Amino acid sequence: MSPRIFVVDDDRTVRFVLAEALRDAGFAVQAFDSADAALAALAAGERADLVFTDVRMPGTGGLDFLEALRRRDATLPVVVMSAYTDVATTAGAFRGGARDYLPKPFDLDAPVQLARDLLKARDGAVAKAAGSESTLPEPEGPPQLVGGSAPMRDLFRAIGRYAQLPLAVLVTGETGTGKELVARALHAESPRATRPFVALNTAAIPAELLESELFGHEAGAFTGATKRHIGRFEQADGGTLFLDEIGDMPAGLQTRLLRVLAEGEFFRVGGRELIRVDVRVIAATHQDLAARVREGRFREDLLHRLDVLRLSLPPLRERREDIPLLAARFINEAAQAMGFGPRRLATAAVERLQQHAFPGNVRELRNLCFRLVALAAGERIPAAAVDAALRDAGVVNAGSGEPDSAWRQALEAAVQARLAQGAQGFAEALRESFDETLLATALAHHRGHRQRAAEQLGIGRNTVARKLGPGRRGRKPG
Repeated sequence: MSPRIFVVDDDRTVRFVLAEALRDAGFAVQAFDSADAALAALAAGERADLVFTDVRMPGTGGLDFLEALRRRDATLPVVVMSAYTDVATTAGAFRGGARDYLPKPFDLDAPVQLARDLLKARDGAVAKAAGSESTLPEPEGPPQLVGGSAPMRDLFRAIGRYAQLPLAVLVTGETGTGKELVARALHAESPRATRPFVALNTAAIPAELLESELFGHEAGAFTGATKRHIGRFEQADGGTLFLDEIGDMPAGLQTRLLRVLAEGEFFRVGGRELIRVDVRVIAATHQDLAARVREGRFREDLLHRLDVLRLSLPPLRERREDIPLLAARFINEAAQAMGFGPRRLATAAVERLQQHAFPGNVRELRNLCFRLVALAAGERIPAAAVDAALRDAGVVNAGSGEPDSAWRQALEAAVQARLAQGAQGFAEALRESFDETLLATALAHHRGHRQRAAEQLGIGRNTVARKLGPGRRGRKPG
């Protein structure tokens, strides 16, 4: 008997296309335009081996439908589909028992393969009891943790899944990408959400004080310790401890941290009482911890303890399509904080922001937006204001640097095209093309005068002749 799949979506087009793709793959499919209709079919004796359901529908919504299905059969695999790929929605789906989350729009190969994998897993799995119910409120995500780009949709989906698991998480990413925001989202969507979330930047605490900050100390443990101090591990008992910049932790403390992660117990500094805690640790770093292990600066066994689950945050330059949404949120936030009326970015100003590389990532964008609002002369913020703010921040060629951004984007497009084509070993060819264009343009500007071109470029005249080759020497200086 073919596995029977329910497709539940109020969008007729999605419902039809997905149902047909699953039928073509050999599944028996029933399609419903509402959760209530699907529940009525189940009540009438219809069988479902797998359910695909939308989230936002008239009548019973997807998450309530998910809960109703779980009460009927906790082993029934359910895939939630939605165009709203925020943390609250994805986490709510996984917390409600969904086996996977499918962001719209999707390639039809994805749900077909997902159906095969989930049905195969169900056939060979041992039935599990339903998880405990949760009445946690759906928190409003922090303003920085937004975006509709593919990397952010993947991140939201992973947060929703990982939040439900009692495992350590290592969050990696460049400075300013929002690692603490991710840690807070993992905590807020987890079963520990009602317990403390405690954060500690290990790089911001002097090494001689860090041990006391983590594990606490007894009165008299050292000079100046006049009373007992409760450390961050005890403060976070039952909840989540976020350790930022974990790569900078001193070697001695790495050993102590390893023991706590392994055994869940420790002594305060100067203490004899064994303290036991239940803490989920989320660590973050902008460094390559594997490289630090090879250099002997980070314990390999500690890395394995921390790196059970990993979330890698994309830099802002890899999700430029999110910049308009982020900028609008930050502009609004800044205007409210300063007591101003509404402010908005001109279209050209948004384009300027999207051209900037943002080495400081989301944090840099937020600071820039606050600067723009503080200096804005009126409601509309023009592109010239963005150029001026970037110049004030020390960014070279802002505004006048638009061509600088353009050639970088062209180079990026050339690299992406070759990568997509599967080209190999093309770096040298691109480098030679860059040099040739640079030198030929400079020579043309100086009417073939090698010496002047070389001087303005800051390279030797012989370099110009050598890189352009014998056939393109230009004229000799007169």
